Amino acid sequence: MCTSLTGCQSSPKPLEDYTLARAAIEAARSVQAPRHSPGYWHQADEAYRQGRLFFKDRDYGRAREEFIRARMAAEKAENSARLIRKKTGDVL
Repeated sequence: MCTSLTGCQSSPKPLEDYTLARAAIEAARSVQAPRHSPGYWHQADEAYRQGRLFFKDRDYGRAREEFIRARMAAEKAENSARLIRKKTGDVL
């Protein structure tokens, strides 16, 4: 039996954050972000992997934080890759 209210509560599954992070990763990959924006890509990929591990371990609060970090970094990677490809004349 729980002795305090906060000790019994757990974070809800961050399904929306998981989905948004995955979509952002896929969008970044589609414009070759690993090649054109490796720094942001690495941050996104690492945060996404960590988020998945926390999700698997049911540490949903930390998983949510990592999925948000992954989404933000993936969006930066995608935008950076698009800009670089446009500047170099690489076809999108």
